[in-house]
Amino acid sequence: MNQSEAREHVWSELIKVAKPDSRFHLNFKEFIPDFAGSEDATKRLTNLDIYQNAKTIFITPDNCLENLRAQTLRDNKTQIITTYGIRRGFVVLERKDVPSGFEDYAVLLDAIEGLGKTISLQELKSNYSLDLIVTGASAVNYAGVRFGKGHGFFDLEWAMFYQLGIANQDTPIVAFVHDYQLVNIDLSVNPFDTLCDYIVTPTQTIHVPNPQKPDTGVIWEKLEPGMFNEISPLRELKEMERLGQLT
Repeated sequence: MNQSEAREHVWSELIKVAKPDSRFHLNFKEFIPDFAGSEDATKRLTNLDIYQNAKTIFITPDNCLENLRAQTLRDNKTQIITTYGIRRGFVVLERKDVPSGFEDYAVLLDAIEGLGKTISLQELKSNYSLDLIVTGASAVNYAGVRFGKGHGFFDLEWAMFYQLGIANQDTPIVAFVHDYQLVNIDLSVNPFDTLCDYIVTPTQTIHVPNPQKPDTGVIWEKLEPGMFNEISPLRELKEMERLGQLT
């Protein structure tokens, strides 16, 4: 089974528990949905030492992670979120940005950019170090090989963080998924795939020993057509490279 076939298989099961998106309904090619049981998965994740010891967490803008983003605020942790498709870069959101009682609303994608602060890669490099990375997925296998909607955004985010020096081989990565998204199949891994250290579902936590994490940064010739023009942080990163600001 290849990735495309695995997606289709997972999506046929996921529709039983997925929560529709306000814009994309149940078109899983466009978004990674919230699901029944995401609150339980959040509790499971927040009980882990890797969460409790983390001060700054990168959380992808997937619907299933809304509960986690709200809990991160309640726990007074700093979270870095990417905008949809990375088109408008990254946003930092902290406890002080959100009135008490509004945590669940503040972490909705339409609210985050208004309450948080858009941050440049230079500011990320100068002021932050990621203690934990959490991502949704279309599917993940027991070896920690995850894949999303097929656009490669998460691998690109990892490459940028690695190149900036705010994440490294020891930075734990969690795949946050429903049990339907956990597949027992072998998936081929290329050198640019970013594997996960942990898989958290509503019913189980799986630790993956020594997962592969690329150490090459952004490989410019590997970018999909149009990415450089559409994703502003890539242009900033290229300029930082030119100016020698990544050493």
